[in-house]
Amino acid sequence: MLFIEYPKCTTCQKAKKWLDSHNKKYTDRHIVDNNPSYEELKEWYEKSGLPLKKFFNTSGLIYKDMQLKDKLPTMSEEEQLKLLATNGMLVKRPIIVDEDMILVGFKEAEWEEKIR
Repeated sequence: MLFIEYPKCTTCQKAKKWLDSHNKKYTDRHIVDNNPSYEELKEWYEKSGLPLKKFFNTSGLIYKDMQLKDKLPTMSEEEQLKLLATNGMLVKRPIIVDEDMILVGFKEAEWEEKIR
């Protein structure tokens, strides 16, 4: 299982604590030092079944500075994925990538149900 996080993010810290307390093995990846590529994001998006907007860190400063709330609706999926691949701070976190699932963000009830 791959755990993609920004270590200073309090939600990521809670998620990591949850994984550790449930004795889950994972590989840690810093989202800024090793930003997901276009190919990875495209694969995760398709596999997740989530709307692409769920992959954006809508509460982040960069999202707000770029006024993406207004711009995303007019952008193609490809343009959005390429944009996400430019800066890890645009990507919602944490992300769990496992063989059969992708989880974006930390919702404890969802993790309890889906992470085995």
